[in-house]
Amino acid sequence: MTYVITEPCIGVKDRACVDVCPVDCIYEDEKMLYIHPDECIDCGACEPECPVNAIFPEEDVPENQKHFTALNKDVFNSATPPGKPQK
Repeated sequence: MTYVITEPCIGVKDRACVDVCPVDCIYEDEKMLYIHPDECIDCGACEPECPVNAIFPEEDVPENQKHFTALNKDVFNSATPPGKPQK
């Protein structure tokens, strides 16, 4: 299991989740933040910090946002993967 960032993050990128992540597995592009599924240690520290409730454990992602689970994985294999967040 890993945590997944979903639609409410688009355009917001609050970064409170970045500050509490003990393994720095949260990345960003111009649109939103992403959790690297291979780096996430499932600690859950990020979830309560998200002011827009965009972070879910993989198995709890709302049905209408399930495609974000694949997006959070696939974006790291793209030609332009997200980078470390700007603080």
